Amino acid sequence: MRSTLAVARKELRQILRDRRTLMILLFIPVFFLLLFGYALNFDIRNIRLAVEDSDHSPESRRLISAFVNSGYFDLAATVQGGDALDALMDAGAVRVALVIPSGFARSLHRGEPADIEIIINGDNANTAATVMGYASTILTTESARYVVRDAPGGAGPPVTLEPRVWYNPQLRSTLFLVPGLLAYIAMITAVVSTALAVVREKERGTMEQVRMAPIGTLPFIVGKSVPYLGISLLSSLGVVVASMVLFDLPVRGSWWLLLLSLSLFLIGALGMGLFISTIADTQQVAFQVALLSSFLPTIMLSGFIFPIASMPAALQVVTSVVPARYFLVALRAVVLKGAGFEVIGGQLLALAIFATVVIGFAALRLRKEWA
Repeated sequence: MRSTLAVARKELRQILRDRRTLMILLFIPVFFLLLFGYALNFDIRNIRLAVEDSDHSPESRRLISAFVNSGYFDLAATVQGGDALDALMDAGAVRVALVIPSGFARSLHRGEPADIEIIINGDNANTAATVMGYASTILTTESARYVVRDAPGGAGPPVTLEPRVWYNPQLRSTLFLVPGLLAYIAMITAVVSTALAVVREKERGTMEQVRMAPIGTLPFIVGKSVPYLGISLLSSLGVVVASMVLFDLPVRGSWWLLLLSLSLFLIGALGMGLFISTIADTQQVAFQVALLSSFLPTIMLSGFIFPIASMPAALQVVTSVVPARYFLVALRAVVLKGAGFEVIGGQLLALAIFATVVIGFAALRLRKEWA
């Protein structure tokens, strides 16, 4: 422990002297947040459907089939009321719920407007708006099957839609973008900064002195990581606070759970950067490898821009080793849904496993070099 703290103190002094590294860790994340937060606007689609059918009639089953057979919706769950639907939405197991009330078929046969309810997860405003459009189109098509006779005030639509958007009622795309930007910014800065740490020792010729010191590889790596973890965590929390002030980002869940999620994600990112630094000989190579291994997976394979469910099966398998995938789910659940540990426990476990593996690989690789 004493040797680890000694390495951590040395690294912290070196970071404070290196203004470029300090600038990257503290100010670049907020700059990226401002740049991308105001500039990005895109549309993605990921529709998992839950159905609560209280009518159990041929008409209600026909309506459900219309949603499923449209090609836009996949039936993920069938619930029978209670808190089951809330649990599915909170956990992110479904994004849309179709609620058909009792008496749906009776209203159709009587020539009365039959109301149904669509509940939409609004943490992705673009997807929510797309879902609402798909649902309206399907209901318009299905309404054409029925003719309203003797309806008060004349003929009207047989089936009417009552949409409800959860977590983001205003469908603000910012509430979807900002958590993704936080993952992207934290991953880039953490990996790049630590990828240069060990390589810097190599280029300055101080690695030989470290090898002769009475310290093991794991304490050396942990000591190298601790200062970067503290600064990166402080920077990430600053981005969250800035997002709350600038973009009205709500934090509906526990701050301690948010801090735990951030810490596990950053530990994995720092471990990945240290592993890269053990296989690169120059800071230029380390920077390029760090950028490619963190930038592309976080943007393309984490679900930040493109929904994982719509990717080919082979790519979905690849996304299972991208830590940002699990962090985004946990972050949005805590920030937008106010979810607890029971909802994101699996995501946190995946982040912990990733962090343990990459730090272990970094220690083994460094031990091989020192042997």
